[in-house]
Amino acid sequence: MATMNGAQILIECLRREGVEVIFGYPGGQILQTFDALYDVKDIKFILTRHEQGAAHAADGYARATGKVGVCISTSGPGATNLVTGIANAFMDSIPMVAITGQVRTYLIGNDAFQESDVTGITRSITKHNFLVKDIKDLARTVREAFYIASTGRPGPVVIDFPSDVQNAKMEFEWPESVFLRSYQPRFEGHPGQIKKAARMIEKAARPILYIGGGIISSNASEELKVLAEKNQLPVTTTFMGLGAFPGEHPLCLGMLGMHGTAYANHAIMESDLIIAVGARFDDRVTGRIDAFAPHAKIIHIDIDPTSISKNIRVDVPIVGDAKEVLRDLIGYIRKKPDTAAWRAQIEKWRKQFPLSYKQDEVLRPQFIIEKIQELTKGDAIIATEVGQNQMWACLFYQHAHPRTWISSGGLGTMGFGLPAAIGAQLGRPEKVVFDIAGDGSIQMNIQELATAVQNKLPVKIAILNNGYLGMVRQWQELFYNKRYSHTPMQNPDFVKLAEAYGAKGIRITKKEDVAAAIKEALATPNVVVMDFVIEPEENVFPMVPAGEALNRMLGGMA
Repeated sequence: MATMNGAQILIECLRREGVEVIFGYPGGQILQTFDALYDVKDIKFILTRHEQGAAHAADGYARATGKVGVCISTSGPGATNLVTGIANAFMDSIPMVAITGQVRTYLIGNDAFQESDVTGITRSITKHNFLVKDIKDLARTVREAFYIASTGRPGPVVIDFPSDVQNAKMEFEWPESVFLRSYQPRFEGHPGQIKKAARMIEKAARPILYIGGGIISSNASEELKVLAEKNQLPVTTTFMGLGAFPGEHPLCLGMLGMHGTAYANHAIMESDLIIAVGARFDDRVTGRIDAFAPHAKIIHIDIDPTSISKNIRVDVPIVGDAKEVLRDLIGYIRKKPDTAAWRAQIEKWRKQFPLSYKQDEVLRPQFIIEKIQELTKGDAIIATEVGQNQMWACLFYQHAHPRTWISSGGLGTMGFGLPAAIGAQLGRPEKVVFDIAGDGSIQMNIQELATAVQNKLPVKIAILNNGYLGMVRQWQELFYNKRYSHTPMQNPDFVKLAEAYGAKGIRITKKEDVAAAIKEALATPNVVVMDFVIEPEENVFPMVPAGEALNRMLGGMA
């Protein structure tokens, strides 16, 4: 066993956890750790231009790879700048370990320079957090942090790391195993409950699979597909579940909810059995809770027992890992249900309420996204910012594979897309990565263009530039009599800005130039910013107004 200081022990622990990339920003109370990083060759460090960018990049890396994302900052403002990214990962159940420098242990609580109560601040937005006060606890803490972040329902864990613990020395000893008496995730579902669910599926006339991000977290897409195809069950996905089931599959109804497809919303409302897997019945999915799915019995499969019956009462709860439970469920179903009439009704809704937009010579965002889909053959990783750009990307790009949809769901964090795309590109260098952005959201972390250029990460950025904070403007149009209070945007020249960072910039104002611009971007081995100047008052439809039932949708076109 070698004698190491705390910073060296941390790096060795990260190495043993299989960490390949760290995102972060140095500062005074984490300097010892950065000094230890100086000679490290087998872990790549990515200097972002803001700590929020580091957290989102670690998040995007985790989503694209399934590995734990790692970010690091100094104390005080460095740590608080990570908070939005940590909260974002918590809301979307993304495995992340965030390491924050902290003032010396004897100064904690004394309002020392650049001190903040990181464990207190992050308690409600982490799966767990640690303050390491003794070097003897460090290796075990790192081991536990990665175990907690990556098992059960994944989530972020914070390690607050005082500078005197970084400097302290001891002989390194690696804990080979982890046992936490108070944390024992259940992976196998209860056989009796699974059999009960199988009998309900066999008897259902109007069943529907409602699946969320838990399918992706548990790598259960193949089991889901077998269950759906074998029993001819229609499938609707949450925002987080996009890509878990092929978007172009005939059984796929796309996303449901506030901006979901009309046929998915009608189907969930008229179903007699909902099989919910790895989804949490959030408000954007249910609409008005007392009107949600009035005819349906509900089976709910989730690894997190606190998610079951939290928002909607369920009839058959099954706590367990989605992959294992679905595998057992497939085996227990003896007779597939007769869903022919039900599927025929869904096809009528699909024809009656298709996704559509105005077909004219105006440059519209839906057309741009369809062209990205066509020219990438649907095989790109799509990251997004937040707002209208995000919803158009949900609806008009057919997400075919898991871990190719990288977007902020529960928190709806503007500025997420560009750093998340950087993280995804580092994790999956063989893939084309797009950030579909709005002109408002992209500017919240646009400094990360420098990170992408410096690290030769050829991310393609499609800005849907309508000169507004588009989603807020849409609500102002529909519900506030077009009183556009502080939503018009005065934007920079995005082409010149891209060039200033060393990227390529292209401005597109005509529909006929869209395909050529995307082809040029795909052929360019550099970061490319495409500034698409689109119809200013284009709206996202369908739309369920806040507080309404899912089948009370606004349709139409801008």
